[in-house]
Formats: sequence, structure tokens, C-alpha cells
Amino acid sequence: MPVTNKTSTASSTIKKEPAVGQNRINGFCDHNGMDGKCCGHHHGHFGKKLLFTLVGILLVYGIVLVGTMIRNNAKQFFYIGQADKMEKTIVVSGYGKVIGNNDIAVTTIGYSNTDKDVAKAQNDNKKVMDQVMAELKTLGVEDKDLQSNYTIFPDYSYSPQKGQELLGYKVSNDLTVKVRDLSKIPQILSLAGKYGANEVGGLNFTIDDPENLKTEARAKALDDAKNKAKYLADKLGVRLGGAVAYNEYETGGEIYAVKSMDFGIGGGGPEAVSSGSKDITMNVNVTYEILSQ
Repeated sequence: MPVTNKTSTASSTIKKEPAVGQNRINGFCDHNGMDGKCCGHHHGHFGKKLLFTLVGILLVYGIVLVGTMIRNNAKQFFYIGQADKMEKTIVVSGYGKVIGNNDIAVTTIGYSNTDKDVAKAQNDNKKVMDQVMAELKTLGVEDKDLQSNYTIFPDYSYSPQKGQELLGYKVSNDLTVKVRDLSKIPQILSLAGKYGANEVGGLNFTIDDPENLKTEARAKALDDAKNKAKYLADKLGVRLGGAVAYNEYETGGEIYAVKSMDFGIGGGGPEAVSSGSKDITMNVNVTYEILSQ
């Protein structure tokens, strides 16, 4: 009879032992296994995740930091030169005027001559102007009140027959004189005829140092502005605060009784000269803060 081999049901399931290095218990590395490659691979993967997470956190922090800095800088730039909030203000103008007497006179005395010999032209001019300068010093005019304008240039004539022809070299010396002692004006102007100066300007009167008068005019303008501001604050039912802005500008003053005269080269000047006066004016704009009652 044939022999029948019976195999039990329990032995029908054949368990396969895991290969070396693949020992796992419920999906995790078996730390008691012979091979540590599986566990090392798992740890490496976890380390990469941790690194990416830290990089992401740092990136987000950096973006937030940069955004905050940009916002703060933009806010700071926006508020440069202006208040954080709108202030209640009132702007008023003020005007001040002071009349000052002109205390100096300005005139010019000069001499021009032409010669084909430039050296001779210069010497002839110097002889005349040296005499004028010496007598000005005798009359008390100081060096600081004298200013020369000296020029030399070729002088030509033109005709259709000869064309352009050199006549010589023209030397011109114009001396600007600031006269502080107005009583000596007639004597100074007479120097032109006395020494042969052939160029004499007119008289212009002005104030030598107007700064003190400007200060006085500014004070009047500020008082005028303050009085206007107080009046308006009272009518508006508010309290006047301090000044928060200010600017000023000058306007051209009017000149009274000033004579500007041309004189010939004769020996005499005017017997009497009126120097007149000049307005010094100042305009101001003041911004005041308005406070609630």
C-alpha cells in the first residue's frame, strides 16, 4: 500500500526568519539585532526633519524681524520734521517799522586818459589820482572807506576808409568814496575840478549799520503779531499756547528827502546837502499753538 505522509495543520504555516540586519519589532528597529544599519537610517531621517524644522523657524523669525524693521524705519521717516499728531494752531502776521536817519554818503571820483604809450598813460593817470587820494586823507577819509576800480584796455576807432585803428591805451581809475562826515561833502566833490578828475558820480545816502534798527523793527513786528494772536484767541474762546513756528522777511524801505546829484568838473560842490531818512521794515509770521479752555 502506498504510504501517505500526513503533515499537521500547525506546520503548514512556515515562518520566515528575517534576514540579518532586518530585525524589526512592530515596524521599529530591533536594538538587539545583529545589524545596526536600520536603526542608523532611522536616526538620520529624524535628524534631517529636526534640521529642516529649525531652519524653517529661523526663516520665519527673520522675515518677521525684517518686516518689523522696515515698518519702524518707514514710520520714523514719515514723522521726521512733523508732529505725531495734528496740532491746533493759528498763524498771525506782524509788521514793524523804524525810521532811521541816513548817516553816510557814497560818491565816485575818477580820471580816464588815453595814450599810445601805455606806461605814459598809467603815469599821467596816477599823478591826478594820487593828488585826489592825498587830499581825501587830509579831509579825514580813511583807507577802509576808499575803493578803487582800475582798468586798462586798448582804445580803437573805426572808419570805412581806414578800418579799425588803435588810438592808444585807455587807463581808467574810479574811486568810490564813503563819506562819514556829511559836512565835508562840498569839499570832497570839489576835488574833481581842483585836480582835473573828469569822472564824478552822484551822491547816494544810506545807513551805515542798519542791524540795530532791524532789531528794533523786528521787536515791533513780534509785539504786533502777539497782540493779534491774543485778540483772536479771546474771540475764538481758546487759550493761546507757545509759538511753534516763525519766519521773517524784510521789505524795501522808502527813502525820504534824499538827493542824488551829478556834478560837473568845476571847482564847487553843493553848498548844503540833505541826507534824509530811510524806513527799516520787518514782517514776521508766527504760528501759535491753540489750547482748549
